[in-house]
Amino acid sequence: MFKTDGSLMNHYVHFNNNLKGFSSEELKEKHELAQQSFLRQGITFTVYQDDTGTERTMPFDFIPIIIPPTEWARIEKGMIQRTTALNHFLEDIYHQQNILNDGIIPKELVYNNPHYYDLIHQLPFPIQNHIFLAGIDLIRDENGHYCVLEDNLRNPSGLSYVYQNRFVMRQVYPEFFQSHSLHTLENQLHYLREAILDYVPDNHTGTQTNAVLLTPGIYNSAYYDHVFLAQKMGIELVEGSDLMVENDLVYMKTIYGLEKVDIIYRRIDDDYLDPLAFNKDSLLGVEGLFNAFKAGNVSILNAIGNGVADDKAMYAYVPDMIRYYLNEDPIIPNVTTYFLNEKKQRDWVLEHLHQLVIKNVGASGGYDMLIGPHATAAQIQLFREKIIAKPHQYIAQPTIKLSRAPAYQNSQFYPCHIDLRVFVMSGKNTHVIPGGLSRVALKKGSLVVNSSQGGGGKDTWVLKS
Repeated sequence: MFKTDGSLMNHYVHFNNNLKGFSSEELKEKHELAQQSFLRQGITFTVYQDDTGTERTMPFDFIPIIIPPTEWARIEKGMIQRTTALNHFLEDIYHQQNILNDGIIPKELVYNNPHYYDLIHQLPFPIQNHIFLAGIDLIRDENGHYCVLEDNLRNPSGLSYVYQNRFVMRQVYPEFFQSHSLHTLENQLHYLREAILDYVPDNHTGTQTNAVLLTPGIYNSAYYDHVFLAQKMGIELVEGSDLMVENDLVYMKTIYGLEKVDIIYRRIDDDYLDPLAFNKDSLLGVEGLFNAFKAGNVSILNAIGNGVADDKAMYAYVPDMIRYYLNEDPIIPNVTTYFLNEKKQRDWVLEHLHQLVIKNVGASGGYDMLIGPHATAAQIQLFREKIIAKPHQYIAQPTIKLSRAPAYQNSQFYPCHIDLRVFVMSGKNTHVIPGGLSRVALKKGSLVVNSSQGGGGKDTWVLKS
């Protein structure tokens, strides 16, 4: 919002003028009204391993992130470039494996990846697209330049909050929208529905295509997200017990009888999709689902095996994928990443743990990570032992001096670290939802924006040119 010299950025001037029109009491009332709006609408997420309760409302901050049109155009182009390259990579490693044979990416990084599934090797996938919905996390460095922090290609969550943040802002702060011309979100869910219906399975016949959203159920942390997306796309929300497979065809059980299902947007991890093909103890999936997919009778989105491409270790190779498949330089760069299974890099990292961020390549949600500058001696020693025991399980990145944005909490303004999850949806065409989910570390001084770690959300505005 502010430049390094303390002056306002041009694209925040209108908003700041509106904000200055509120008294302290009005700001406090509007902030409380926004939090209550989330509670009334039941907009929640679930925190696992929480002794005080499992369900919370998402903390909301009413100062939006505003992105000017030229900056957004670059982000949009960069996100399409990145997801296109990642999709080429997934299609390649499950078919020809040219990128491995040409030595661009180490073979062991793919073959040893727990999310690589040899059983889908050479299987076709509708429209040759493995990524129906991607969530790419961006941060800004101290100079205001965007960098990619993480790719989420399996079950990226948070799209519902993008819409609810905008809904609450319009309800509680209508003044803000009168003097700003923003890209709206309404048509984007239409694009999402169009995209999902593009994944018609090979053996589909007839004119009607039935899609469903498969959820693990009400105890999943993103269940609200699942309900919202199913409702907005006009498709049924189902659990595994609502589906059955007969003669390699998938059916949904309804009060009118069995109804054939053609496309499944699953929010269940690969291992739990089908106990006959993956984890035999799974109670969440559907017996025989993989065979139905293999027979070309049902499409599964996002594709099985996408996890090999959004692994934190594979992340470092995405710029190479862009150059290899597209013959282009990355538009949005990566954060520098160190591989700890390489002795020289590991030795250097072990000497500089107090300066670095350490991440478990298989973890998410801010778990099993060390932020060196904020860690105690005991925490650093613990991660030292973890790295020595399983160096391949961790990566290290420099502690980027993140840009900060003002937040209003507890009747005061203060700067907080933020990131931006950009959603890219792909069917026959690709669309990037304007803005995305701005996540904010509402604990003073915290670098962790995940909702499970005390983070909250902000509305994200993309200004029209």
